[in-house]
Formats: sequence, C-alpha cells, structure tokens
Amino acid sequence: MSEQATRTEHDVLVIGAGGAGLRAAIEASARGARVGLVCKSLLGKAHTVMAEGGMAAAMANVDDRDNWRVHFTDTMRGGQYLNNPRMAELHAKEAPDRVRELEAWGAVFDRTRDGRILQRNFGGHRYPRLAHVGDRTGLEMIRTLQDHGIHQGIDIFMECTVTTLLKQGDRVVGAFGYDRERGRFRVFGAGAVVLATGGIGRAYKITSNSWEYTGDGHSLAYHAGADLIDMEFVQFHPTGMVWPPSVRGILVTEGVRGEGGVLRNSQGRRFMFDDIPPLYANQTAKDEEEGWRYVTGDKNANRPPELLTRDHVARCIVREVREGRGSPHGGVFLDIAWIKQRIPNAAEHIRKKLPSMYHQFKELAGVDITQEPMEVGPTTHYVMGGVRVDGDTQMSTVPGLFAAGEVAAGLHGANRLGGNSLSDLVVFGKRAGEHAAAWAKSHGTIAIPDDQVQEAIRSTLAPIDEGGGENPYLVQQDLQELMQEKVGIVRNAAEMSAALDGLAALKARAAKAQATINREYNPSWHTALDLRNLLTVSEAVALSALDRRESRGAHFREDYPDKDVAHGGHNSVIRKAPDGSMQLHREPCPPMTDEQKALVKEMG
Repeated sequence: MSEQATRTEHDVLVIGAGGAGLRAAIEASARGARVGLVCKSLLGKAHTVMAEGGMAAAMANVDDRDNWRVHFTDTMRGGQYLNNPRMAELHAKEAPDRVRELEAWGAVFDRTRDGRILQRNFGGHRYPRLAHVGDRTGLEMIRTLQDHGIHQGIDIFMECTVTTLLKQGDRVVGAFGYDRERGRFRVFGAGAVVLATGGIGRAYKITSNSWEYTGDGHSLAYHAGADLIDMEFVQFHPTGMVWPPSVRGILVTEGVRGEGGVLRNSQGRRFMFDDIPPLYANQTAKDEEEGWRYVTGDKNANRPPELLTRDHVARCIVREVREGRGSPHGGVFLDIAWIKQRIPNAAEHIRKKLPSMYHQFKELAGVDITQEPMEVGPTTHYVMGGVRVDGDTQMSTVPGLFAAGEVAAGLHGANRLGGNSLSDLVVFGKRAGEHAAAWAKSHGTIAIPDDQVQEAIRSTLAPIDEGGGENPYLVQQDLQELMQEKVGIVRNAAEMSAALDGLAALKARAAKAQATINREYNPSWHTALDLRNLLTVSEAVALSALDRRESRGAHFREDYPDKDVAHGGHNSVIRKAPDGSMQLHREPCPPMTDEQKALVKEMG
C-alpha cells in the first residue's frame, strides 16, 4: 500500500524564507500568482537575520561621488571579472530603489544629521555605501519583509524540508518535502519554483552559517539537471569569534572595521600594513591617522587596510597565525576600543554603533569590546558559486526553476564584496518572483506523476527503513573536518585530491546512515537527509577547486599562487551526467558590453 502525502497547488512555490525568498514571494503575489512559501525553520529564523553590517546601494547620501557606475566597477573588480556583468549592472542600478522600498515598508535605517539614510564604509567599496540599522540590518530586513508579506495572501509552510524537485519532462512542476515535526509528507504542485535556500556553510567545521545552511537548494537544482557554476569560490569571512570553543565561527561583522576597528597581532602591530596589493596601493591609508580620517568621513583620505577585500584580509590573518604571531586561541586581535584616543564618550559611541557586537562578546566571551580587543579568525561565510541563472529573469537552465540570493551564482564572481549580499537578496528576489509569476501564468500547472512521489517517499524514508548502522552525526562531523582541513582557505592539489577520495568514502557511509525508527521529532533522520546535500555540494566545491589551477578571489592555491590571466577567466560548470556522476567543464564568462568595458576603464 502506497504512502499518502498531503497535496497543495500554487502558481509559484518559493523554497526558503530569508530575504530573497520573502521578496520573491511578495513580488509573485503582487503579480497575481497564488504563492506558497516553504521554510526549513520557523518564519523569522532565516539566516538573513545574522547579516549585520548593511546593504550596499549607491545612494550617495554620505559621499556624493558615489553612483551605480562606481558600484558596478567595484563589484566587478572584487569578483575578479568572473561576474555576470549583466547581473552586476542590474544590481548596482536597482539596489537604491530596493532600499527606499524597504524604508517605505517600514524599515528604520540609521540616519545622517539631515535625515537621510546613513551609509558606512565596508571592504572593497570605494565610498561609504552600506545602508544599515546599527549592526542588525538583516534582522530589520526580515522584520520589514515579513510584516509586509503576511498581508499578501501567501500560504506559509514552516518547519518543512524539501527533499526533491518534481519534473514533467524537462520542466519543474513542483516539489516533495516533509513536515520536520511529525514526519508527514507534502507534495507541492507549482507552475514555477523559486529556490532561495541560502548557502553551504555547514559543509565546514568552522562557519558563521546557521544549521539550515546544508546546501539544499544547490543540491536540489543539481539533481534536477540544472547547472552549478563557480563552486570553488567559498568566502571565508576574516573575522569570526574564536573563543570560547562553543561560539567559534560566529560572525563578527565587518562593520567593526568600518567603524574604525583595527587588526593587530600578538606583538600589537597592525599587520595589514605589511601586504597591500598593488591594485589598492593608491587607495589604502599609509598611516593610522589617514585611516581614521577615512572612517570619520573625510573624502580626501584613503581607506584603512583592514577594509581590503575579505579574501585578502583572511589570508593575512592566516599568515600571522601560521608564523606564530597569533592570539592565544589561534586568531588575531580586532580592536575597536582604541578609538577612545580619538573621540570622547567612545564606549557609548561603540555601544550605539555596534550594539549586537557589544552584547555578543559580553555575553558569550566575557569581553567588553569598549575596553579590550576581541579575538577573531576566519570563518566559512558565503559561497559565491551556485545555480547558473539568466541575469534578467533568474531562471536556471531547467525550465520553470528560478533561483535568487546566495543559492544563485553570477553577481559576485570570484569574491563577494561585503554588503552586496543583502541588496542581492532584494534586487534579484524581486526579479525572480516577477518572472516566476509570469512563467507560471503562461505555462500553467501540470499534474505530478504519482510514481515520482512514491520514489521520493521511499528515498526519504531510506535512513529509517533501509539504514545500515552508520551514525549520521559522525559522518557529518567527518565531512566537516575533511572540508575544513583539505578544501579550506589555503589549498593545494594533493589535499584536494585526497578530499575527493575521502568524499567518495563518506558517500558510501552516508548511504548506510541509520536514523531511529520514529518519524516524529527525529533529528537523526533530518541529519541523514541533510548529508546527501552536503556531500553533493562538497564534491562540487572540491572538484571545481582542483580544476582551477590559479589563485583568484576567494580561491587561493599555494601550488598556483598567481592569477592565470591568459587562461583563468572562465566559469567552472558542474552538471550531473546521465550515469549519475558529477562532471565539470569550463565555459567563457559572459562578456561585458562595450559600454561596461568603457565604465571599467573610466573608473580605473
């Protein structure tokens, strides 16, 4: 007798309820579509709430020299020109409108003295560009989108995990999932599906990502036949907590450095002055005084070296630790307390500008950041790679399947600039919702074959019905340690080849993962199912990283330390072969238009 599943029908199904998913759902609903929104956790618990520093938009509220052209060129340069230039242009042009839209919907941004939205400095951005709400910007974004979205008639399915995308021919026609609390199955029929599931950080041992970030959307798209691109580019944020062990990896916002925080080694020296790339030499402060003037808004001052791109800062920190100049617990020191030498009431200023950081360190580490430095070190933070999408519509290479936010690739190239993630969510979340609604309206819904549903049920129950005794928690732990050690910040061919061999062995173990019998309240079952996604994305990362024989952006190889200007300007494309194996090939990056090339040249 076949197992039953509850069935629902929508024009557009959005998987993921962070910033991109909420904005896509709002837009699709506004276009007249019946919208279903599925989230793995509770509504309001999306990882977007952990984004602290701000959202990048060239509004020129603090420095009138800023505009979308500068933002475009900063994004392309930060991404080492592997970006999809169409996406970079659309993002730079549309981000200011998305910020103002959030404001109109009730977001309460910090303000300049004359009442405009305040913007702060961030790594890789030429001018102060990040609209922010203290250091709780992501939380304010989610609050605003939820408050606006709940009035749009969207059907919301909380604590539901999607395990399979359902297809009719080449086209996606829905999804299969289960209720995490009771283990009951759900089938979602849909004219179009939008993936907004975030990243892959839980493939690594040390990460700033929340428990939901197990690469679900990347894996769903890959197994449905969609292309993944540039999976080798995993961003390690330079500043995560390192002590105590229970909080290792929790993010320390770049906003600390944007407000004047400096990095020091165990000798008390600002080591970031030691290694300034030629590309930034004429934009980076030569001394502490000039760096401070930049932080406080002097248009004629150059940025401090702590605000170089994240990949560069992370590698400098690793160098200090490896060469014996690290902090007691394997990081370095991030010092914002020093500004008391510059301004009166510095402690009050820090608590006002960085309230979350103050409470985070006070409660979790017993450190008063207004009086003493923090210990920080790199943490797995973001994946630039993901589902290949059309720059305008956000549709993947599978008809009817769209993607937006971190799960989608193209905007950030080889390295994301801080703050571009939050504006990415709303710019391309809106576009994905708009075009998914139009696709569903023109193509309609199709009945889902029952045999696909029954196979999805069998596969989802396999860890309970067919498990071979492997502990899923131990397999996940071994996977995270393997990726951290062999496909981390500094890479080489021998270690990545060993990682691929190790992943093959882990895949065999994961196939035998055993969950306890009861489907209700069963975290071992959830973990066993998450393993499939984690193994898929880990293999994609390792395979792509091994193939890219150069150092570029967030991908650094000690055996190929230089950029391959002649041959490196390609996208790494991952695709599922007919025999089920993972295949990689290289494709040229989308070319810039003549106008875009002229912009890059003009902006230097």
